Amino acid sequence: MKKIVFILFVGITSLTFSQNSLQSPTDFLGYSIGAQFTRHADVVRYFDHIAKYSKKVTYHTYGKTNERRPLTYAIISSEENIKNIENIRIEHLKNTGIIEGTANPKVAVVWLSYNVHGNEASSTEAAMQTVYELITQKSEWLQNTIVIIDPCVNPDGRDRYANWYNQVKATPFNTDQNATEHNEPWPGGRPNHYLFDLNRDWAWATQVETQQRLDVYNKWLPHVHVDFHEQGINEPYYFAPAAEPFHEIITPWQRDFQTQIGKNHARYFDQNGWLFFTRERFDLLYPSYGDTYPTFMGAIGMTYEQAGHGRSGLAIQTDEGYVLTLKDRVSHHTTTGLSTVEISSKQAEELNSEFKKFFINNDLKYKSYVLKGSSDKINSLISLLDKHDIKYGFTDATKVSGFNFKTSKNGSINAKGALVVSTNQPKGKMVKVLFEPNAKLSEPLTYDITAWSIPYAYGLDAIASTTLVPANHTKQIGTITNTPDPKAAGYIAKWNDIKDASFMAELLQNNIKVRFSEKDFSHTNERFKKGSLIITKSDNKSNPNYDQIVTKIANKYQRKLYVANTSFATRGVDFGSPDIKLINNQKIAVLKGNYTSSLSYGAIWHFFEQQLHFPITSIDTDAFKHIDLTYYDVLIIPDGYYNSYFDQKTISKLTNWVKKGGKIITLAGATKVFAGKKGFDIKKNTTQKQENDSIGNLTPYDQRERENLKSLITGGIFKTKVDASHPMAFGYDDTYFSLKIGDDSFALLNEGYNIARIETPENVSGFAGEDALKQLKNSLVFGETRIGNGSIVYMIDNPLFRSFWENGKLFFVNAIFFVNNNKFRI
Repeated sequence: MKKIVFILFVGITSLTFSQNSLQSPTDFLGYSIGAQFTRHADVVRYFDHIAKYSKKVTYHTYGKTNERRPLTYAIISSEENIKNIENIRIEHLKNTGIIEGTANPKVAVVWLSYNVHGNEASSTEAAMQTVYELITQKSEWLQNTIVIIDPCVNPDGRDRYANWYNQVKATPFNTDQNATEHNEPWPGGRPNHYLFDLNRDWAWATQVETQQRLDVYNKWLPHVHVDFHEQGINEPYYFAPAAEPFHEIITPWQRDFQTQIGKNHARYFDQNGWLFFTRERFDLLYPSYGDTYPTFMGAIGMTYEQAGHGRSGLAIQTDEGYVLTLKDRVSHHTTTGLSTVEISSKQAEELNSEFKKFFINNDLKYKSYVLKGSSDKINSLISLLDKHDIKYGFTDATKVSGFNFKTSKNGSINAKGALVVSTNQPKGKMVKVLFEPNAKLSEPLTYDITAWSIPYAYGLDAIASTTLVPANHTKQIGTITNTPDPKAAGYIAKWNDIKDASFMAELLQNNIKVRFSEKDFSHTNERFKKGSLIITKSDNKSNPNYDQIVTKIANKYQRKLYVANTSFATRGVDFGSPDIKLINNQKIAVLKGNYTSSLSYGAIWHFFEQQLHFPITSIDTDAFKHIDLTYYDVLIIPDGYYNSYFDQKTISKLTNWVKKGGKIITLAGATKVFAGKKGFDIKKNTTQKQENDSIGNLTPYDQRERENLKSLITGGIFKTKVDASHPMAFGYDDTYFSLKIGDDSFALLNEGYNIARIETPENVSGFAGEDALKQLKNSLVFGETRIGNGSIVYMIDNPLFRSFWENGKLFFVNAIFFVNNNKFRI
């Protein structure tokens, strides 16, 4: 008996000790939440602590950032649910049809994502407070609810912001808007390591944070997902319901539940006297946001926006005369987070029943998207589909008819062996969103781009079919194994894909000399188009390991090498022809810093390091005007805002460098630097003013924004005419579909080469205002002008935008290595 009493005593004492050991964020960190910005490492330590001392929490690492910070998530629920968590997850996925079997789930799944933008830093503080209050004060909600918390989606950006702020802030903090602590230096903490906006990366998954997060997200597919953000200091708080346009696949239930949640939040905000707004600005159309992507995967996806952003620091004086503190911001985010869990718990049964209905896709117009193209492009698309766990197959059908993406009208293709992505699968609605030719717009005023269709982005021939195309087999992908042939005169490789470019880049870095052909030719029984790579024994005779190096690199990138036993072509140019040009191992400089768009620079940086694997030298704008450019062959100027930066002295410096053989590549807005300047064959298109302009703008105040839509392009896809004979277009045919994200229009070059152009504007997808369309007639998309021995390349449409427009990337590589490349480095 004494033994039993002793065991009970020990058990009760142990439980009491465990409960008493659980600390609030304030007690654990040593300062009250909102008094400081917490370092990411300390956030991780706190969630470790919570999981250690609470049986209602498990804490997991799902990956690492580029700067090696852990990416983590916590699962919070009742003790019983935590013990049974894997069965609950499987039961939940059975409800969608992703896992086969009958299910009758009764548990709501809520996912809360914090701090996707690093300098919107109040939300991670709120994540710590939210998890603590859930397990200590709101346990009743956890009986039928699983809450998943990702406390910091973007640790690299958050620490960039928090470390900067902690270094420069005054003690005590200064609320003056002009104080250093309220004005971040370039590039700010918003983006990740590669300066990508992770809140625009959900669908394209170009970044390691997104790729690793999706692996976990798609194993759960929550009923409700919240993305916590911050906005300008004078805007109080925004929560659901969202603004129009809603994508047409969003169900009436999803719309209604947003309103239910919004009303529940409003109840708490009204009680506390906090201002808020709803149904404005933040729409649900573009699929790559933290609210839209979950919505198109069946969830109630929402953005919550707190006043503050990177300007607020610990406290700031607003324009309306009150002081906004970090403690205020944390309180608001904590309140909406808890309110979301509360309403989800109350509506768990209906969430489950409506969630199941979402994944029934028999009412979609197009049943199958049938895609053909090079194996590289198809494999690239397959890689994206795998990241989203979207099913696909290959068909034996010989002919498929439907909407033809290339002609924008009904047609057919020979579909034998084509990739088929069907909407007849649980994630069929997401398939529709990503692949549909043109998203339906209920409202043209949108927060982001209105076109993104995958067949255009990947450069594939495609048919959208209203019938279900059978696709029951998986294509076997063979392995390419090249072997050295020391007796050969050289090797030939085709040029069609970014992987060809990566192969070339690694050859150059291994001191292998490579040529490319400016003309079509045939060798033995194989035809080779312009741009084909030629690696000759003659050029590399000083390298005794030349054959082994070339074949090893080709096998790494799975590039097929064609062995040439002679330099004598069967037809066309021989290897020694002046039209077979040696590729220069380019020394590339990229401008960065103030005046440049951090997003544009980041896309360039990421492209070279993670895709092309070729070195660049980044030069800060503060130092650029003083450097010697003669060391570099190519200067890339990202999109940016350069009106006050490029003075006449700098323009003259650039002109002289180009005349001596340098090459400038401008992306998007950087073209404006040279437009209309003496010696540069580029100028903006102008439209004739209307006759009534002289009497002023008579558009009423409340109609001005809508009237401005006439001159806007909000991410439209345009069909362009390509001069496929120009080196910048090697690997392309005479048609290219370009993503245009703004209304800038430049006239065709008079003396230079108009490589891609819009003649009569053909907008195949997305919104473009009538006035903007008129201005695009006979406008430049890509062009080159020779100045002395060098060139300037204009890329009006940025093919690296968010790194998802796969079909445009080869234009960029061609501009660097093929355009005007008949020389060695100056």
